[in-house]
Amino acid sequence: MDLAVAMAAAVVLTPLMLVIAMALMLESGRPVLFAQPRIGAGGRPFRMYKFRKFAVHCSPDGLPLTVAGDSRMTRIGRLLAATKFDELPQLWNVLTGDMAIVGPRPESLVFADCFFRGFETLLQYKPGLLGPAQALFRHEAYLYPQSVDPVHFYREILFPAKARIDLSYYPKRTIASDVAWMIRCFLAILRPAPTGENLRDVRAPQDPHGRSTSLDKG
Repeated sequence: MDLAVAMAAAVVLTPLMLVIAMALMLESGRPVLFAQPRIGAGGRPFRMYKFRKFAVHCSPDGLPLTVAGDSRMTRIGRLLAATKFDELPQLWNVLTGDMAIVGPRPESLVFADCFFRGFETLLQYKPGLLGPAQALFRHEAYLYPQSVDPVHFYREILFPAKARIDLSYYPKRTIASDVAWMIRCFLAILRPAPTGENLRDVRAPQDPHGRSTSLDKG
C-alpha cells in the first residue's frame, strides 16, 4: 500500500513539486532540498528530504525545531510550512523503504535520547509521512511558550505527548484506520493556523481515543 500510494501521489504531485522547486530557485537559489539524518525503524538513521524552508545562509547547527514566526523562514518557506508542501519530497523516502505513508514522525538525531522508559517501543515502527500525531499536532509551532527554551519544552512536553498518542495507536492499527488517518491528516492541513486572539484557544490535542494529552503550555 505504501508503494502504491507513494507512486500515485508522486505522479499527481510532480507538477506541483516542480513549481515549488522553481520558486525556491528564483527566490534564493540552491539548494532546493533540505536533507537531514533522522531516526528510522530499529533506531537506524536515514536521510530524510524536505523542500528548504529556511534561508540558504542559515547554520545547520541552529535551533532543531521550527517555531511560530521563525525568522529563518523565507517567504516561500512560510507558504510551504502553512501548506505542509515542504514534506512532499518524503515520497521518495517512502519509495526507498525508509518511511511509510502512515507512521510515527521520524525524529532528529538531536532527540535520540528521548527514546527511553517505554518510548523506545516506537522505534519498531517505520516512521511515516502521516499519522495521528501529525494530524493532532498540525500546528505544533504555535505551542511553544515564549518564556521557555523550545528544545527543553519539546523534550519534556511535546515529545512525550506525541509518543503516547502514537503508542496508543500503532499496536492496534489496521489498514482501514490508516486510511482514516490519511484523510484526517489531509483535513488537518486545511485547518488554518491560529492567529491573534485565536492563539488563546489553542488546546492540548487528544489521543486517538479522545483522551487529553495533558499538554501544559507553561
